[in-house]
Amino acid sequence: LRATARAEASHFWFRGFRYFVVPLLREATKGLSAARLLDCGCGTGRNLELLGRFGRAYGFDLSESGLRIGRESGRTRLARATVAAVPFASRAFDVVTSFDVLYSLESDVERAAVAEMHRLTRPGGFIIVNVAAMEALRGDHSVLSREVRRYSRASLHQLLTGAGFSVVRLTYTNASLFLPMLAMRAAQRRRGLADDDGAAHEIAVPWAPVNALLTGVLRLESWWLRVAGNAFGSSLLCLARKRE
Repeated sequence: LRATARAEASHFWFRGFRYFVVPLLREATKGLSAARLLDCGCGTGRNLELLGRFGRAYGFDLSESGLRIGRESGRTRLARATVAAVPFASRAFDVVTSFDVLYSLESDVERAAVAEMHRLTRPGGFIIVNVAAMEALRGDHSVLSREVRRYSRASLHQLLTGAGFSVVRLTYTNASLFLPMLAMRAAQRRRGLADDDGAAHEIAVPWAPVNALLTGVLRLESWWLRVAGNAFGSSLLCLARKRE
């Protein structure tokens, strides 16, 4: 988690993720003067700084160490809880988010987590979900993130609509890096996935010029995604609405 906390500020993947999410946050909070947002499974709480640009943001996580790192960084609206039983009132939030959490949960907990997100969201409110996508991209990173599954468009759509949401936008992201990622992760599977220490390179910030180049590539992709969608990519990003 400390390695992740160091990477979150500058690593190209995290920068790209924020570029992808911002337009969805704008759409979800459009017309609201005092939106309330909740990040489910917030880790160190780093994304509360992003959510806080759109309203009053709260977060919770099960990891004591993640919350401690968050509080050391001055983040205060953090609670300790499990995604399957959240200590907030029903219909209390305009926007509920889940960033790279659901894929690490066993199936019964995954369904409970999405049901809790539905309970927490006000009627007409939104959820924003990001998950790992495409089984062909399983690799060393899967070890660090404790992946149980990677999603397809169909499986994520079914999960969310089955819980009572209507999907507004669903697209793959990181498509611009797909081919090198596909080759690298196929090679990792052939030699056997690394252990935690061996997989730590996955969240190390690359050499600055390379990191800047890849950041720029993902920024260009984020502009494309404002008008179109991707048919493939390493993640799936979804904006969905709770029915009135």
